[in-house]
Amino acid sequence: MIRVLIADDHLVVREGLRTILEVADDIEAVGEAVDGAEAVQLVGELAPDVVLMDLRMPNVDGIEAIKQIKARYPTVEIVILTTYDADEYIIRGLRAGARGYLLKDSGRQALFDTIRAAARGESLLPSTIVDMVVAQLAAPQTAPGGDLSGREEQVLAMLTQGAANKEIALQLNISERTVKAHVTSIFNKLGVNSRTEAAVMAVRQGLLPS
Repeated sequence: MIRVLIADDHLVVREGLRTILEVADDIEAVGEAVDGAEAVQLVGELAPDVVLMDLRMPNVDGIEAIKQIKARYPTVEIVILTTYDADEYIIRGLRAGARGYLLKDSGRQALFDTIRAAARGESLLPSTIVDMVVAQLAAPQTAPGGDLSGREEQVLAMLTQGAANKEIALQLNISERTVKAHVTSIFNKLGVNSRTEAAVMAVRQGLLPS
């Protein structure tokens, strides 16, 4: 049996996937996680063969969860769950260590085939994604933080000063949820895991707006 962990913050998605997987004779859903942190924890507890990983989740997002899982449990294979097949997050997820990806509206057979391929250590990637990966690998690599947006630079500057999300939201006149999204994006672009690391990177790389 291929043991599968489902990580998605939407209950309807988790329940839908579990129901579909019950049809397969060789695949078993062994657990569900509502965010990346729980996914990492459950991988250690349940020892799945494959993780179906949503990328956009609260607290610890999917990309960071992929990095942590592959660092601690390198034999566990991960398949990205996504809504859009042109999402740049797919590329980041693949670079973080995911084996492949699956659209959330894919059919039952595609789900089974992707999980089975991942369990065998194989990747089922369409040519469009392969082309995107090749193009990104061929492109000149920018220094960490070189692709921060103007808003992300503002958030990073306030973060470096020790401002909490609520304070940043008030000063920039945006929602706390938007601030969290910016912070997650900043962490991903800088390759860091905490606000302290982001602040240190910002100072070292001269990323703060003048």
